[in-house]
Amino acid sequence: MKLSKFILMIAVAATVVSCGSKSSGMPNFGDDEYPVVTIGSQSTTLQTTYPATIKGIHDVEVRPKTSGIITRVLVQEGQRVSAGQVLFTIDDGTQRAAVRQAAAAVGTARAQLNTARLTYNNNRKLFAKNVIGQYELSTAANNLANAEAAVAQASASLASAKEQLSYCVVKSPANGVVGDLPYKAGAYASPSAALTTVSDISTVEVFFSVNEGKMMDLIKSAGSVQAAIAQMPTVKLQMADGTDYNLPGKIVKVSGVIDQNTGAYTLIAHFANPQGLLKSGGAGQIIIPQFDNNAIMIPQEAVVQVQDKMFVYVASNSKGNKTTVKYTEITVNPQNDGQHYIVTSGLHVGDRIVTKGISKLTDGQEITPITEAQYQQNIDKAAKLAEKQGTAKGFVSAMSGK
Repeated sequence: MKLSKFILMIAVAATVVSCGSKSSGMPNFGDDEYPVVTIGSQSTTLQTTYPATIKGIHDVEVRPKTSGIITRVLVQEGQRVSAGQVLFTIDDGTQRAAVRQAAAAVGTARAQLNTARLTYNNNRKLFAKNVIGQYELSTAANNLANAEAAVAQASASLASAKEQLSYCVVKSPANGVVGDLPYKAGAYASPSAALTTVSDISTVEVFFSVNEGKMMDLIKSAGSVQAAIAQMPTVKLQMADGTDYNLPGKIVKVSGVIDQNTGAYTLIAHFANPQGLLKSGGAGQIIIPQFDNNAIMIPQEAVVQVQDKMFVYVASNSKGNKTTVKYTEITVNPQNDGQHYIVTSGLHVGDRIVTKGISKLTDGQEITPITEAQYQQNIDKAAKLAEKQGTAKGFVSAMSGK
């Protein structure tokens, strides 16, 4: 009895292994059945990124107006400063000596003026009594005028000397944050070299480039540059560490000149920076969302890519329950979510395409269209039968080894 059952089990296993199997070892349910879907439109949002650089809304280089040795550096890098705050002092010995000399010259000129005024007033009295003539009176008047001019000139020289002295104290030209400090106390400073930069980063400007063709399309569509700017969506900023900045930005400017090297427009977006997280000179990525309310979106697995071209199989010319597929080239938006493509040409709403198993198709092949659900059911059935076949083969193998 046991021997009879054993022989029966072997016979059943052999039957299972042989049934439905082909050279691949996988059963095939409807070799010509492929899932076909009808294309519709839907709303979608994609993101385009552009390399960007960050600058304070006002970046002011601090240069001394006079040359000399730096005696003190009164700030640190990254320190917030106010307009008029002292940043550096420069050795002022020469300038102070010039002020003293100019002040002395003013004193001399005023003394000479007093003498000239006394002489003129005295000559007026003598002229009235006919003691002196017109020549003597005119000469005294001219001397008085020259003395007054000398006082004015000496006073101007004193003011200039004091101004030169004030240049030895270098103050911040604006509210902001101190940048690099390449010069330390003891270094020689001159107007040709910036001592630092003060950046107003309460709001930052983020610069990025858009190619001429795309920008011209936007301008033509909007009617003007300003209208194009107004229609641009709110943008995001991805910082250098890959994280997104927590406040949105707005594009506010477009350069009036195209970069000859890149053929691109420079756009500027403003971002509020209340916490000072964004620094002038930093880098990042501008992210611009793109909205499309009538996008044709297809799964990437429905697309055959041959070098730089993409193709799909369009189902057409139905006869009964059969339909013919046509190998059709399409173009897609380069931005995608990793699972779908947005088709820009080659397909229309209402077209039908094959979505799975396309590697086995050829142009002009006849297929039986089914739904994706039916296709998945066939795959599940095939997987279950393959599992049974594998079990039976293993059983036969085990038994044959005994």
